[in-house]
Amino acid sequence: MFLTIPTLMTWTRIVAIPLIVGVFYLDLPPGERNLIATVMFIVFAATDWLDGFLARRLNQTSSFGAFLDPVADKILVCASLLVLVHLQRADVFVALIIIGREIAISALREWMAQIGASRSVAVHMVGKVKTTVQMIAIPFLLFDGMLFGVINTPVWGTWLIWVSAILTVWSMAYYLKKAIPEIRARTK
Repeated sequence: MFLTIPTLMTWTRIVAIPLIVGVFYLDLPPGERNLIATVMFIVFAATDWLDGFLARRLNQTSSFGAFLDPVADKILVCASLLVLVHLQRADVFVALIIIGREIAISALREWMAQIGASRSVAVHMVGKVKTTVQMIAIPFLLFDGMLFGVINTPVWGTWLIWVSAILTVWSMAYYLKKAIPEIRARTK
């Protein structure tokens, strides 16, 4: 099921990465670049919800789609964080926490799948909340201005990305706590 509608939508998040990065190399005023990158991120991030909904609705779920969906999310978030660090809109420490967690938990999930204990590291609500906060913080930081004349997006984005970093550590601790008994039981 490589070419179902939901899977194609997931692929768009991966294709979006060079497009979002490329916006910042266009010969446009900074405000226009920020707006274009923000709108692109929001549109592509929205496909995360939409592709899952369509996969269930159209009965087009697949193990490949289940694998690709979180990978696309992680690549989109990590690439956007690197752009924000480069633009000095996000702290490198926050990016290291978030990217490091994504690598560590992906490796943990892979290992747990190999030992037949993948259910112990299934997606939990704290991970979903973390992702939601990231998906709000990143466009605020990409926009980098006053939204509707009242919302200072750099300030809100900075607070939200730090909240996301805290949730990132919390979710990693949760997954490790769930995995450690399985690891001990299966590696004796």
